Amino acid sequence: MDKSVSELQQSLCRVAKADKARRFHSLYDKLYREDVLREAWRHVRANNGTAGIDGIEIEDVEKQEGGEQAFLGQIAKELKEHTYKPSPAKRVWIPKANGKMRPLSIPTLKDRTVQAAAMLVLQPIFEQDFESNSYGFREGRSTLDAVREVTRWLNFGYESVIDADISSCFDTIPKSLLMKQFARRVVDGSILSLVKQWLNAGILDGGVKVDSGERGVAN
Repeated sequence: MDKSVSELQQSLCRVAKADKARRFHSLYDKLYREDVLREAWRHVRANNGTAGIDGIEIEDVEKQEGGEQAFLGQIAKELKEHTYKPSPAKRVWIPKANGKMRPLSIPTLKDRTVQAAAMLVLQPIFEQDFESNSYGFREGRSTLDAVREVTRWLNFGYESVIDADISSCFDTIPKSLLMKQFARRVVDGSILSLVKQWLNAGILDGGVKVDSGERGVAN
């Protein structure tokens, strides 16, 4: 990771950890820092995902005039001028082992890059609020880590493991409640507006725009 981005994350982490009631007012300007966007693009490129509704692939960005520097420069300009608007995600359907189909939503490369930049800035803050035994969707933690923890407790003499799942969890989360919880830590109006735009960007399914409604974050 870029040294300056790492230092930014460490600084945010220290402040958030020292004061669990601390609310952050000035974060948006960090999103369009050159080092943050460059690191965000590195994450997006490493995932090697497919194109969103605009059809733009990673190779297209690299082949355009100015390459990724021009691509990131345009994103920085839009963020700085508050003209950036997320696009609807592209809906594709993935077969499941039980014969059913699982919906998958694919944002554009531009949206994925801005989201990655936001993750770099916001994750160090919210990481401090998670329990130590939480492993889902956290950087540096995996399913294997959770299995090791379960094994450790079994070795201590515990005999039961409860496996539970929330049906359609990401599809049914109330957006208003989510934003209320989010604002307990972040009160930067521009960041809040950005997150709301992502939540309400909707999806494009078979050429038809589908609004996401009042619930759901998976789009």
